[in-house]
Amino acid sequence: MQRKPVLIAFILLMLTCGLPLAAQANTPSLSLNGFGTLGVVHSDEDQADFVSSMLMPRGAGHTSDWSAEVDSRLGLQLTANLTPRLSSVVQIVTEQQYDGQFRPAIEWANINFDVTPELSLRVGRVILPVFMNSEYRKVGYATPWVRPPLEVYRTIPVSSIDGLDVSYRSRIASATSTLRATYGQSDTTFPYIDNTGNRATAEARAREGLTISNVVEQGNLSVFAAYSHYRLSIEDFNPLFDVFRMFGPEGDAIADRYNVDDKSFEVISLGARYDPGNWFVMGEWAQTSSRTFLADNRGWYISGGYRLGAFTPYLTYANQRIHSQTSTPGLSQPGSEALDAMLNSLLQGQPQQKSISLGLRWDFSSSMAIKAQFDHMNHEGGSRGYLVNSQPGFDPGGSVNLFSLALDFVF
Repeated sequence: MQRKPVLIAFILLMLTCGLPLAAQANTPSLSLNGFGTLGVVHSDEDQADFVSSMLMPRGAGHTSDWSAEVDSRLGLQLTANLTPRLSSVVQIVTEQQYDGQFRPAIEWANINFDVTPELSLRVGRVILPVFMNSEYRKVGYATPWVRPPLEVYRTIPVSSIDGLDVSYRSRIASATSTLRATYGQSDTTFPYIDNTGNRATAEARAREGLTISNVVEQGNLSVFAAYSHYRLSIEDFNPLFDVFRMFGPEGDAIADRYNVDDKSFEVISLGARYDPGNWFVMGEWAQTSSRTFLADNRGWYISGGYRLGAFTPYLTYANQRIHSQTSTPGLSQPGSEALDAMLNSLLQGQPQQKSISLGLRWDFSSSMAIKAQFDHMNHEGGSRGYLVNSQPGFDPGGSVNLFSLALDFVF
């Protein structure tokens, strides 16, 4: 799964190693930058863990009263400007992986060619521009919050894709428009609890992924829109639906409706930001749809803050709701009760919640900031929200309070 990106990264590093030899001809430049977050999170729910991504198996709550694994990460980026029109970048991020271990992974590894001053081509592992803050969603220093609102950003946990990216910049009167098209594929491993109650992992494969996005900027205003479509497969759940097919046409219909086997998956997202300098307001809306057990959902948030010197208090309200069935009658044939219960467990496991977050950012240095954030999350419709690793005493459908501290930095 990682072989091709690693090969691309190796080639890019070999190219950069030759920069001093080519300096006289093209005056290339090489730069190393980094970013990171050192964060801790406390949750008042001790029968489950709060995590910031569905790719994490543990977090704050049951596993740790105070967890440093939820938000902490370190990123390094090597950028090589090989010629005035050709450049390459390798970005490596270390954070909690699907198996609970902290180890580096390649976030970006691509070569960029500026065909014209307006038209650029990238090939390799590139950003997936499905959200307004996609390019720096992992760079905590670049956003006002401890973490981007999960009601929107957790719906698509993948932040990069292996393929081709084309961007075109143009002027429309006094506005600047950046139109972007990305095509490629990605493989993502995520943890889950199997039907025996044990931890397991599954692999999601996205193929023929096409994302078209556009950002229009005029003065202090920025408006964003994106559409993404790909073919999604999670073969680890196929055995469950193969059992349904053993019940004949009725089981075939259920399997065809809910399995994740080369199914169409769509995402539509909209966003806007207004930032005149001393205050800001922004919001995003996202909708996902597929004919699988993965819920069709809509999430949105609105956030604003006021800058008082080095301090920025901010407030965020967010909501995510499911717009598809969270249960099914299942098979009408006797002896299918356990099978129907397994499917309904998958359907009911999709998150529904609304939250309000109050935070304070302190930019005590030109490259460092401390953030404190309180989140109150209400889970709706019997949902467990963004909690994982639930214990026998966990009662879904309640509320959770979080307190987070984070040190964000860039260098």
